[in-house]
Amino acid sequence: MAEAITIARPYANAVFSIANQKGELKAWSDLLALFAQCVADPKMQSIISSPAISDEQVVTLMADIAGELMSDDAHNTLALLAENNRLQLLGDIAVIYEELREEAEQVITADITSAMKLTVKQEKDISAALKTRLGRDVTLNTSIDKDLLGGAIIRAGDLIIDGSALGKLNRLANAII
Repeated sequence: MAEAITIARPYANAVFSIANQKGELKAWSDLLALFAQCVADPKMQSIISSPAISDEQVVTLMADIAGELMSDDAHNTLALLAENNRLQLLGDIAVIYEELREEAEQVITADITSAMKLTVKQEKDISAALKTRLGRDVTLNTSIDKDLLGGAIIRAGDLIIDGSALGKLNRLANAII
């Protein structure tokens, strides 16, 4: 896994450089997300790995799927990845690209898993607190996990805040042992 990320990083940096130069950060974000979804599909994986299908045919297929999102730069990127047998890295490239984009736009996405649905006020309060702590605008992705019993777990970049009842019980159990 770490090896794939290491290999994907230069590609993501190159794509980010192109997108940033042309002011197309959001468009590339959408395109890379689509490509990542494509290569994650088992049918597409078998097409990509099939020796009977040329790199050019795979690139054409993916370009057709992308439709109007496709640009010359995107086509060239896909062709380069296909030529180097790196199409499977598109998921990792998309993740790294999003990190670079968030850094450039001074935003961060925080994933909040809570035991119950958060109210709008709670979301605003958490967002404001994270903005103060991280110095960036915050986009929240929320999900519910009833196994937490209460509270929430917040993940924003390298920051993890476990305020869940389950997390507190686990820390208490570890302290007693």
